[in-house]
Amino acid sequence: MTKQAQAIYDARTLGKGKMLTLGLQHMFAMFGATVLVPVITGLSMSATLLFAGFGTLIFHFLTKMKVPAFLGSSFAFLGGYAAVVAMGEAQGLSATESLPYACIGVFCAGIIYFILAGLFAAFGARKVMRFFPPIVTGPIIIAIGLTLSGSAINNCNSNWWIALLAIAIIIVCNIWGKGMVRIIPILLGVFGSYIVAACFGLCDFSAVKDAAWIGVPFKWQNTAFHVFASPNWGLIVSAIIAIVPISLATMMEHIGDMCAISSTTGENYLEDPGLHRTLMGDGLATMLASLFGAPANTTYGENTGVLNLTKVYDPRVIRIAAVFAIILSFCPKFSALIACMPAATIGGVSLILYGMISAVGVRNIVENQVDFTKSRNVIIAALILVLAIGISYSIGAIDLGFTKLSGLAVAALVGVIMNAVLPGKDYEFGSNEMGDKAVDFEINPSLRK
Repeated sequence: MTKQAQAIYDARTLGKGKMLTLGLQHMFAMFGATVLVPVITGLSMSATLLFAGFGTLIFHFLTKMKVPAFLGSSFAFLGGYAAVVAMGEAQGLSATESLPYACIGVFCAGIIYFILAGLFAAFGARKVMRFFPPIVTGPIIIAIGLTLSGSAINNCNSNWWIALLAIAIIIVCNIWGKGMVRIIPILLGVFGSYIVAACFGLCDFSAVKDAAWIGVPFKWQNTAFHVFASPNWGLIVSAIIAIVPISLATMMEHIGDMCAISSTTGENYLEDPGLHRTLMGDGLATMLASLFGAPANTTYGENTGVLNLTKVYDPRVIRIAAVFAIILSFCPKFSALIACMPAATIGGVSLILYGMISAVGVRNIVENQVDFTKSRNVIIAALILVLAIGISYSIGAIDLGFTKLSGLAVAALVGVIMNAVLPGKDYEFGSNEMGDKAVDFEINPSLRK
């Protein structure tokens, strides 16, 4: 009997009560990171929870109910949302009006998952990934974190003491915490600093009092469908160009997650049900979420940590967590409570997250042993970093007349093209297992084996 089969057998002997408890634990494990993305971006909190749950169930259906993975909000797209909002505001739109355009870009990024899944099935990962080596994906990931850093500092500046408290709690829990404390440092950092801020009268809870207990998780005007009532085609094109390249990095993250879950459970999910199926599940979940104003989805390392701790690998436990998330999404009062969170708390948590995103890019380069004695690699990395950061902080975007390109979009396009044109390509996917799994945006990857 395999590790997973034994664990599933053991789970079935636990009874319904303990299975529900395990499912609730998985929901709380993903909760801290998942709710943070709508808090930072301005997307709907309720829609985020609804489509995290639905997305997880869709993923399980497409992967033959075999893979014990939970899909929550992806941090990788934060830079894309911010870039599109900035472009929209430059054209007179509010952040709320601009976000549905970003969601269209995320929808198209989800389509890329299907295209790559087809290419993987037809040609194999090695032939496809040679066009997206670490010398391109690494600097792009570094740039994502750095271009977001300004907003984190601005939020921290509203109350540095609360921001520093959030940072301190996250660091202590992540490094010295044990068990579940180490798995949910972000959630504890948010709650701890939020409670202290509330005790000092820094939060206005009037919106919570007025909010209903039960309601629809999303509003029509916040969906991608609403854009086409009076579309700004230039902004639509710009959003697609700015966000789609990010899918190349999240796809690498997905591969790392599948490898980690396979290692934890003792099953090879890259072979059965197959990487093409897991990619399609992730992509379809992201596409559906984006249409209704929720963030892009990704497989969650926090839940892999829970699998590792509990040794219960039954995918049904994950599906129970998904149902809990769906139920919670129908409570507007809960969403209002999250919306009252002070900006300083968001800033402190964001400071950690954005820095970790950039650190992931560095890890991607280091673990793949990118050779910077080669001029081609230096040139590619230099162009990506300078274009992404320089354009973002100087002019915001390059105006091409028919559309505007964000710094990240320009950097990604230049990086891919320069890597394809310049001689000396030496990256081969599959030759370095540690390097291939180095793109990981999760908060606590140390829990993985």
